[in-house]
Amino acid sequence: MAKESTSEKLEHNSFLDKFTQVSVTVGNWVYLRSLRDAFAVILPVFIIAGLGTLLNNTVFMWIFKGDTLAKVQVFGNAISNGTLNVASVLVAPMIGYALAKNKGFNNPIAAAAMSLASLFIMMPGTVSLSDAAGKAHNVSGGLSFLNTGTQGMFGGIIIGLLATAIFIKLAGIKKLQINLGENVPPAVSSSFSVLLPALILMSFFALLAALLAGLFNTDLINLIKNWVQEPLRGFNTSILGFCVIYFVANFLFTLGIHQTVISGSLMDPLVLINMNQNMLAYAHHAQIPNIITTSFVSNYVLVGGSGSTISLIIAILLFSKVKSSRDVAKLSLAPGIFNINEPMIFGYPIVFNLPMMIPFVLFPVIGALMGYYATLAGLVSRTVVLVPWTTPPLIGPYLSTAGDWRAVVLQVVILAVGVALYLPFMKISERVAAKQAEQLHAEEAAGAAKA
Repeated sequence: MAKESTSEKLEHNSFLDKFTQVSVTVGNWVYLRSLRDAFAVILPVFIIAGLGTLLNNTVFMWIFKGDTLAKVQVFGNAISNGTLNVASVLVAPMIGYALAKNKGFNNPIAAAAMSLASLFIMMPGTVSLSDAAGKAHNVSGGLSFLNTGTQGMFGGIIIGLLATAIFIKLAGIKKLQINLGENVPPAVSSSFSVLLPALILMSFFALLAALLAGLFNTDLINLIKNWVQEPLRGFNTSILGFCVIYFVANFLFTLGIHQTVISGSLMDPLVLINMNQNMLAYAHHAQIPNIITTSFVSNYVLVGGSGSTISLIIAILLFSKVKSSRDVAKLSLAPGIFNINEPMIFGYPIVFNLPMMIPFVLFPVIGALMGYYATLAGLVSRTVVLVPWTTPPLIGPYLSTAGDWRAVVLQVVILAVGVALYLPFMKISERVAAKQAEQLHAEEAAGAAKA
């Protein structure tokens, strides 16, 4: 009887089968999936915000001075007002739409409207604003960018999910649906059919807002920010929480489950909040608050894609003499430059390949630690511009740090460390593959001789 290969042993491991199934179930949970869908829609908005911030604080400052500079910088400030400063207003309806669509609700645009309305209902009626002298004044009848922007972003997420879930539940109750007959235009009919559910939903949030203001002198946005957003963001974007999440996420990828199942749900919204805060601080020439951001991940953790497999491609092209490995590396190089590495992960393969699983899981942690402590020590600048995740290596760190060449050097060092880490496991993997091929040929020869 033939021995099972390493991949076959892994595939038949009952624990891994169960763990895989649980991970897939969690990743496909409609609420997490809707979060990913919503952020995918609004991500270009924040990339544009990064462009405005970059132009305002680098290019424009090189070209213009004094009053002319201030007038030209209105361009970037206007982009910030339409992107970063209304982040929660953007995310709430997008989540409402994505969740309604993923739940199969027949009127997702109504769910988006209800989410947005519920968010504004929960905004504080009085905001504190500072005058030119820096003196604070309580002003009623207005909104603050502190609540509609990045600080209120997690509030927008929670209210978007909660409002949509309640709205869909109420809209499914037939007794609450108003039917105007067949002769009424569909748009009017669909609006009236959700009128009572909308009334109940908004009344619920209005009552909640009144209770919070009357009994606790607070509002839901600040409550979520202080008790949910900041503690969660504090752990998940700490170096410990970050490394744990990406360790687990990449381990799942070696089982064939995309790492965004975990990182996309637990990490992406929070590092995006950090990224937006850095862009705002940079735009206002304030101290940059965060190290771990969306661009930090692209620069030092996922260089060339999950597991920084571009280091493996370099190792193969420089040191491997196995034709099949070199062929796969050559085919994977072009997409890998743009951080697309599925051809490498499934073609080399890395999935269910025990030797390659080890560096693939470890390297994101190593890259994160190197990037984090180099930034903490002031050896490289903090990331202040959100660049597209497909930005090639070397270009990405330069742009995201607003032109810090040291970030490029750091990325080169991380890639070199990755080559050194992948190299011995690549050799082991090639030897295992060669022995498995020899064993297979021997078995086929033995079978042919018996026949």
